[in-house]
Amino acid sequence: MKRHIVIVGLPGAGKTTVGRLVAERLGAAFLDIDAMIVRRMQMPVTRIFAEHGEPHFRRLEMEAMQSALGGPPAVVAPGGGWAAQQGVLDGIADKAFLVYLRTMALTAAKRAGGDGTRPLLVGDDPVERMRQLLKDREPYYLHAEFEVKADVKPAAAIADEIVLAAREQAEW
Repeated sequence: MKRHIVIVGLPGAGKTTVGRLVAERLGAAFLDIDAMIVRRMQMPVTRIFAEHGEPHFRRLEMEAMQSALGGPPAVVAPGGGWAAQQGVLDGIADKAFLVYLRTMALTAAKRAGGDGTRPLLVGDDPVERMRQLLKDREPYYLHAEFEVKADVKPAAAIADEIVLAAREQAEW
């Protein structure tokens, strides 16, 4: 049975960019969980964090992921913190082919930029904050069935690797 492809990694790892390319190559739908939440709430993620707090955002994220995983197989890009939430990876292999885009904290911080759209990176030292996120989240990311080093490869090459793996391991 064909499973969803769920791409996890740090903010700035390339989940959305690569996910769109993977979906295009496979003729599948692409679901960006942050974008789904923004549409539902009619406000940007930073405002959701500011007005409602991270726990509320994480609940919305879990609901959006449950909805996505309950639908037809698609390529799904949750936020960087989704995988690190208690219990979300339990039984995920039955529903999804989990892919980890591995990046160094410095690379992810540079890509994520200082545009203020990523609430957990706002502050004096975004690289140090990214290092802490990596330390906290990587144990969860390492549950992925497939891992791609995403620091220097172009997004198209990363997408090609994921497509090949999905065809071999997830019946795409």
